[in-house]
Amino acid sequence: MQIDETGLKRLQSVCLEFILEIDRICRKNNIEYTLEGGTLIGAVREHGFLKWDDDADISMTRDAYNRFVKACETDLNKEKFFLQDHNTDPGYPWGYSKLRMNGTKMVLTGQEGFKMHDGMYIDIFIYDNVPDNFILRRLHYAAIYCIRKCQYSVEGKKLAKSAPKRLWFAIIDKIPKKWLFKWLDGLAKSCNKKRTKLMRHYTFPYFRKECKYGLPTHCFEEYTDAVFEGHTVRISKDYDTYLTLKYGDYMTPPPETALEYLNVSEIKFPD
Repeated sequence: MQIDETGLKRLQSVCLEFILEIDRICRKNNIEYTLEGGTLIGAVREHGFLKWDDDADISMTRDAYNRFVKACETDLNKEKFFLQDHNTDPGYPWGYSKLRMNGTKMVLTGQEGFKMHDGMYIDIFIYDNVPDNFILRRLHYAAIYCIRKCQYSVEGKKLAKSAPKRLWFAIIDKIPKKWLFKWLDGLAKSCNKKRTKLMRHYTFPYFRKECKYGLPTHCFEEYTDAVFEGHTVRISKDYDTYLTLKYGDYMTPPPETALEYLNVSEIKFPD
């Protein structure tokens, strides 16, 4: 289902509410975060949403996220929001988190029938360390690739383009998700014992070879304020390194034909 221009503006308005709630909690508890991906590009280039952006992303280091989870126990507006990860929602299959809005609904194509909270959301990506050792870094890459594909199997068994791929995803979807989360948590705990040169969110791919294994750790060590839709938010101080490695020339808008939009099968905005 395609969202029209009016719907896009409403969706961005809801995403802004998520950002401001996260910012409120983080500032109160001295927790650092940064806008992520296209949301960060929007902050740097437009001081707000990119005109076509239909979602919003936040990222934190593992330590900051753990503190954020703890802070949400007392400071999150639970009447309005729900912090979703595999610990708070047993039906949630992904390796990153979401902040959901109660009383709303947004179901992506391929996720129909998922037994989990399905309100409108913002993604919260968690950054963990990547091994410095040449061999370990590549073994680590292979491990998180396997975990990511196993987690995606819940969608891949429906959306993969070929029948053999759909069958393969259907087979690996039988692997209990709790096993994958234990594997994922174990990798993160092992790698986070000391500072490394690179960090990355483990269960979402990077598409450019320049950041295949991760992004420089210093991108997640210093933060600064930025203006986003008239509000003050936090971004990585070295956003230029982050965005250049991840996107190349991020200051030049892509052609309209290159844009990809959320494929939504059902959506219900807040009253």
